[in-house]
Amino acid sequence: MARMQYSAAMKLLIVDDHVMVREGLAALLAQVEAGTTVLQASNGDEGLAVATGEAVLDAAFLDLAMPGGGIAAIRAFRERCPRLPIIVLSSSEDPADVRQALAAGALGYLPKSAGTQTMLSALRLVLSGEVYVPSLMLEAGNGNGPRNGGDGESGLTERQIAVLHQLCRGASNKEIARVLDISEKTIKAHITAIFRTLGVVNRLQAAAAARRLGLVQD
Repeated sequence: MARMQYSAAMKLLIVDDHVMVREGLAALLAQVEAGTTVLQASNGDEGLAVATGEAVLDAAFLDLAMPGGGIAAIRAFRERCPRLPIIVLSSSEDPADVRQALAAGALGYLPKSAGTQTMLSALRLVLSGEVYVPSLMLEAGNGNGPRNGGDGESGLTERQIAVLHQLCRGASNKEIARVLDISEKTIKAHITAIFRTLGVVNRLQAAAAARRLGLVQD
């Protein structure tokens, strides 16, 4: 999931059918760096046209529920603009919607109830090449009792479960990348998502949480 470091003069895109939401978010995003340009579109098709017409675009915020939006829109953006990071905006705080959006190719998911600092932190994290998973997923991943693996109740995708298995064996990022035949950058992004979903801050805690939730067996 390679991403170049962003410059001070960022160019961002907001795709949302509500004018007030777009305007408010545009004003917020202008605070990230001096010289930031924020483009706007009112639906998925218009947003895709803007994205494909821009030589340089650092990230796009995509409303999940607007006309021409949804999971199909995320996939369309990923197909037409594969290097463009997509951050989903949604009024839904259902963990299942988060998992679907990330599985479709979004690199972040922001509930519209998120505060200013959360939005800015999510943008910076995604621009650095990592994945932003909202705090609501921590609750989904920290219930009582063991849970099954895969992309079901744990809140982790099948690929993240595979990474977690290797992590629990004590494998390094380089070793995990070799075993799973994916890049170290992608491994780093998966581990970031795993930590956020499980509510942990390091590998030891992740391994302990995985065993407690029944995601891996000793």
